[in-house]
Parts: sequence; C-alpha cells; structure tokens
Amino acid sequence: MRETHLRKGRQTVKLGLIKVVNDLFPDDKLKTSYSILEGVFCNLDDSVLSIREVKQIKQKLINWVEHKSPIELLKREGGYYHYKVDNMIIRSIYPANTNSGEVEPFEIYPFSYGFIVDFSNINTEKGGLLMPPYRLSSAYEKNQRWMNNIDIELVSDINSYIDSGKSQKLISISEALHEKEIADIADMILQQRRTLRVLLIAGPSSSGKTSFAQRLCTQLEVNGLKPVSLSLDDYFLNRDNTPVDENGNYDLDSIDALDIEFLLQQIKSLIKGETIDAPIYDFITGTRSPKTKKMCLNSSEILVIEGIHALNPRLMANINRNLLFKIYVSALGGLNVNLTSRVPTTEIRLIRRLVRDERYRGTHPQTTLERWINVRKSEYINIFSFQEEADVMFNSSMLYEMNVLRPFAEDTLKKIKDTSPYYETKQRLMNLLSFFEPMDAEKIPFNSILREFIGGSIYF
Repeated sequence: MRETHLRKGRQTVKLGLIKVVNDLFPDDKLKTSYSILEGVFCNLDDSVLSIREVKQIKQKLINWVEHKSPIELLKREGGYYHYKVDNMIIRSIYPANTNSGEVEPFEIYPFSYGFIVDFSNINTEKGGLLMPPYRLSSAYEKNQRWMNNIDIELVSDINSYIDSGKSQKLISISEALHEKEIADIADMILQQRRTLRVLLIAGPSSSGKTSFAQRLCTQLEVNGLKPVSLSLDDYFLNRDNTPVDENGNYDLDSIDALDIEFLLQQIKSLIKGETIDAPIYDFITGTRSPKTKKMCLNSSEILVIEGIHALNPRLMANINRNLLFKIYVSALGGLNVNLTSRVPTTEIRLIRRLVRDERYRGTHPQTTLERWINVRKSEYINIFSFQEEADVMFNSSMLYEMNVLRPFAEDTLKKIKDTSPYYETKQRLMNLLSFFEPMDAEKIPFNSILREFIGGSIYF
C-alpha cells in the first residue's frame, strides 16, 4: 500500500517533524492538515511559517534522521501508540519504526503558510512542485474557516455535541453547508450559461459523486437549466478491443477502454445543437448494442458527464475549455483526532464503501478489502493526477459521518475473521472508529450524501 498513514517509514518522519518543530518553535504546535497524493500539508496551529523557517525544519529533520536515534515504544493505550522520542512523549494512531534512521525518502517544500512533506517524485520536477495543489488547498482552507466559525476542530468537539444532546443541530449545520455549497456551484454555472455546454464531474471511489450530481441537477433546474446526462459507460470499446493490465485482465478503468474519438465527435455534435444517435453498451455481450437513443441539447439544457475520467484533458481534447465546467468531488475531511493525527480521507472512503457494499451490494467486507488496492491504484492514475484541472472542488465529508457510520461499520467489520489476511486492517479501522461517539442515523435527511452509503436515499 502507498498510503502515507500506513507506512512506518513515513510515520517515523512525522514523529521527527513533531520533535524538531517543538525544538525550533516551543511555543507553537505542529498540525498535519491534509494529504496531497503521497504527501501531507503541515503547518503551525496558530502561526505562519516563512520559507527560511521551513528550510530550518527540513535541515533539522535531516540531521535527526542521520543521527539514527532510538525511538522507544512505551505502550499502546487509548487507541494510540505512545512513543518516546528523546525526552518527548508523542502519541500516534499509526505505528512508526523504532529508529530515526528508518524513514522513507522525503522532500519538504514551502507551500502557502506551511509546508508539504512529499514522499514521492511523481509530483516533483527540478526541485519544485510540478502542480501545486492550489484548488485542493483552497477547498480545505474554506472548510477550515467554516469549522472555525462553529468552534469545531477535533473529533472530541463533535463528540461533545453528541454527548450534550445536540446531534440534530450538528446534522442541520453540516447538511446546510452542503446545500449552500451545491447551490453556490449551481449559481456559478448559471452565471456562465451563455458559454457553458458541458458539466464534468469526477471523484474517487465512495466520494458521493452520484448523490452530489443528483443534488446539483436539482439546483440547476431551480436556476432554469435542464441537465441532460451522458453515460461514459456507453462509450466502452467492444471487449475484444479493450486494453489489458499487467495480469492480462481487461482494464476497464483505463481511459483507452473508451472510444474517445467517437465520444468527442458526438459531444461536438451536441454542442452545435445537432441530434445524435447515442450508443447503448451491452455489458453482457461486451459489445455496443445495435440499438441507440436520440439525443440533442437545446439552449436551456446542459450536458452532464460523470465518471472517473471526467477531468482527464484527453476526454475533451480539442473542445474549447470555455464550454466546459469541471467539478472534483471527494471526502476531503478536515477533522483531526488531535493536531498531529488527522483522520485520513482514504479511511473515510474505505469505511463508506465497506458499509455500502456489504449492506446493499451483498459484498463481503473481505472482498471489498481485496479490491481496494486496485481501486486505489486506478485512482492515482485516473483521478488524482487531474484533480487540479477542476474549476471547483466539493468536499463531500460531513462532520458527523464517522459517528453515524461507526455502528454500521463495526457490524460489517466483525464479519472479517481473526484468521483473515485482512485482520490487521479490521483492527486498524476499528481503532479509528473508537474515537467517534456513536450517533443515531434516524434523523439524517433522505437526500444526504451519507444516505448513499447507509441506505434510505431518495436517489437510489
């Protein structure tokens, strides 16, 4: 697995960062805020770091690694690993190595008011960021400002709402934010309606894309725009022309599994106001059906395309960018268990998927976990590389969702046996869930994105 939070060598770097930041800035506290591909954005809780100060942190961390100091694991208690790093006690949700020299290669770059710790070369070139995560950073910061307005930062703040009997207020605030964000996006699209003809929506697995798309279409109709959906699945190549992966299996996640040339031709025709015979793909035979469906776009309609490749520039090659509006949807999170222990967005999506697939798709949780590695591989190739192409990002996370998901997820995870190769994954997820006070799902609105995973959605 490439997950930052699951690699001991990367967790060891985090322990070192906490230590050196404490040494350099004893009056400040480090915060690990959000992930960026295989890196993490970090900052001081109440201070802005200069480029010079980031360089100091980097050099001191390198010195700490080169010194190869012992790290002592004191105990596991309260859901944390308790480490002694020199004379400092540090708590971590995920395990680290016991020597400061046992780290994965990393680079540190100044970014915004903090810095990025990067564990790979896939987003670097000549010592600089190939594609700075401006959109991602903006979406995260917007969410943080909103959380600050309602005095919420940590998981314990959410638990306090529940313990004090204010669960309904928490639901109402979180859902109101989603509705406002979706309405704002619909208004942005309305303002550009004279030029916009195609709306593209992409996001990783279990990001809530389908519910988001349905709610956005409702808001577009409120604004007088009629959405017309076009399914990328109908543009698959016939099975015998489909590319295969390294194991010889059909790679249906590859953009080359789509008939891009035909898709572009039909979209250009729709944009011109022409009528097309849209294909219908037969997944049983693995071929395009002889049947088609007539489609056209009038002046009050907008074409909506949702799928993993929607942000890939190849999908809309040679189409004027001003005709397109791209949206990236993901559970970007925002809550931390403590300042240096973020709730990984990957774990949120995995828990969502485990619950949904077991309850409504009849998929055993072990099967979901077996598939997850390939799902993540596809996301890196087909989605995350293009997320900064988006005109806007939508954070589908809800403040209360892990509290609601906890009882469902625990029931699902209990079906994984102690002898399973995924037993450690089960224990890891159960440990993360233990930080969240359980919350009743009864009063969650039926159009909530969370309903896509726990059931009862009006869209399914």
